Amino acid sequence: MTQFPDDPGAEMRELFFETSQELLQSLNDDALKLEKSPENSEVVRSIRRTMHTLKGDAAACGFKELSELAHKLEDALVMDSVADSGALVELSLKAADIFNAMLSAYRQHTAMPDASAIKRMARSLASGPPAARPRRKARAAKLPKVTWTEYERISASVAKAEGKNIFHVVAHIDQLCAMPIAARQLIGSEVGSIAQVIGIRPEAESAADAKKIDLLIATSAAESLVISKCRIPTVISHAECFAFRTARSAPAKSDSSPAKSSVPAETPDEAREFQASETAAATHPSAENILRVGAERIDNMLNLVGELIIAKSMLQQTIQEFTRRFPKDPLRPRFSDAMGFQSRVLNDLQRSAMKIRMVPVEQLFRRFPRIVHDAAKNCEKQIKVIIRGEDTDLDKTLLDAIAEPLTHIVRNAVSHGIETPRERELAGKDPSGTIQLNAYHQANQLIVEIKDDGRGIDAAKVKAKAVKAKVITAAEAEGMSTQEALDLIYRPGFSTAEQITEISGRGVGLDVVRNVLMRMKGTVESETHPGQGTTFRLKLPLTLAIIQALMFRIEHRLYAVPLNAVAEIARASESDLHRVDATEVLQLRNQVLPLVRVGKRPVLELEPRRDKIFVLVLTFGERKLGLVVDAMEGEEELVIKALDDQTVATDLVSSASILGDGRVVLIMNLAAVMERFTRSGTEVSHSGSLLRGTEGTAPEVRQ
Repeated sequence: MTQFPDDPGAEMRELFFETSQELLQSLNDDALKLEKSPENSEVVRSIRRTMHTLKGDAAACGFKELSELAHKLEDALVMDSVADSGALVELSLKAADIFNAMLSAYRQHTAMPDASAIKRMARSLASGPPAARPRRKARAAKLPKVTWTEYERISASVAKAEGKNIFHVVAHIDQLCAMPIAARQLIGSEVGSIAQVIGIRPEAESAADAKKIDLLIATSAAESLVISKCRIPTVISHAECFAFRTARSAPAKSDSSPAKSSVPAETPDEAREFQASETAAATHPSAENILRVGAERIDNMLNLVGELIIAKSMLQQTIQEFTRRFPKDPLRPRFSDAMGFQSRVLNDLQRSAMKIRMVPVEQLFRRFPRIVHDAAKNCEKQIKVIIRGEDTDLDKTLLDAIAEPLTHIVRNAVSHGIETPRERELAGKDPSGTIQLNAYHQANQLIVEIKDDGRGIDAAKVKAKAVKAKVITAAEAEGMSTQEALDLIYRPGFSTAEQITEISGRGVGLDVVRNVLMRMKGTVESETHPGQGTTFRLKLPLTLAIIQALMFRIEHRLYAVPLNAVAEIARASESDLHRVDATEVLQLRNQVLPLVRVGKRPVLELEPRRDKIFVLVLTFGERKLGLVVDAMEGEEELVIKALDDQTVATDLVSSASILGDGRVVLIMNLAAVMERFTRSGTEVSHSGSLLRGTEGTAPEVRQ
């Protein structure tokens, strides 16, 4: 394996590690495209360009093993089309996997993975049918001789530099065609619908006796599409398409090459093949405007912005105190103006800083077609993936965190949700199932939906499995609603799979999903329709750094919840509360709202009953829950500070924040409160205080 000392080239290699992931993702995408469109020669060329780029970049970084393997795979793709497209798809997918393993080995300085199997696949594909290999030379030998003007050649070179394909098309006129002049006009119009016609021969006045028509075109379309456009019944008998070689100057040699490589140099044909893509990349204006910055630098900047927001709050309180003491002081309006200006600038700075961490969800979604492809193949199912909302932005930290939950849900949809082709046909469905990924913003949240059109979740089956696994009792199952039964699938160790496979059945997955979402102050909901499919809906805050919060007091302590989780605030008295079984409820506009208390209930014998209380109506998807609080403190923009396990004594608090006057506000974990309320049929308490080392009573959840 190649080893490197700590040298200046390390930065180049780190850049390669990052950009190579994009190349491998493109390789996966192109392989799946080729599987759907085996005749698309443009996809084959795209795969070859990816191999070519990997070969050169790896050689520049000194990664000899990866560069030589990429060169061997590139050699297997010298044709514009491959007789066995299935073998090319399999080779490309395996190549993406082996390249990824090699990159991990380079990063961790471990042994290289065995690439002998993929080399055999490449040799087999390269050998191909005997007639396939000489195709390029044979076509080059019969390239028609047509003289194009200097202006036409310059136009072709300009189009080539823009990344377009330059073709010389020869359309042979049908012997039964009585109007060659009209044929010239027809073929020009048809080809002109998908290409720029740079030149056409013969000229109109000389077309009366023509047997063929030559066209010089520039197009982004594939060769096969150009030929299909030329097939005009009773006018054109057949057509041929040749790659047109534009004149180009040789690139200047550079003595500052970053590294040497033993990989063979490009042939003239290879250089021409990649000239268009390389020229387009070199002249693309946005490439020079991209800066790659380490995540820790961005995190440090966001932390400083958060401190500025706390400082702004401190300054606002100081100015308010100054105004109360000296209401007629002439400096008061000047302070207010300066504070207003600072607030506007700081708000703009905050928004700009937050956008730096925002990335499109497409970076996560694009990996799932490959995951579904492999899982469906393992389960012998036919499944297609539909992706929507890929341009929706999300904090990079959250994007990385939801990758595992999404993978669990998608693989479960393949294993549990989608039926086999035979089962779908018997149910009157399309043999191919569908998994749809969608992302969109709703208020201050990101919603990610994973929807399948499979068999759905049978609530009765879920309850039966839960009783059998002793997760719940038969009596509890009897009184459960459909939604409560669906919530059982998130219990640790619970699975509805009939047998254990590589994909599912081990009881690990959906409990991980809920736990990860809870840590990120998010929720997961499930909606199912038997025989029609299931939808999982993940709700996440747009960022974990700063939130708009509603503050309140319980037992003289200051708490906060995200403002977007509060549907309304209701006023009530203790006498308005009633008890149904073990749950306190409040009748709110002809609806019964279950209540939860964090803290102690007033004991009538020991303390007087409070006249008024506040109830925060919290929303969890279609469900609502009332949180009883003692007093309201108002809204505030809070900078979230993480709390470790040594500081927090309960899972009901997820984080904390510091106000401008130095007070600490605890941010409640609403997902944990909801889960505790759902699971507890009796009163549940915690020993100890909310924060270790603080005084006071323990938090309790009472229903």
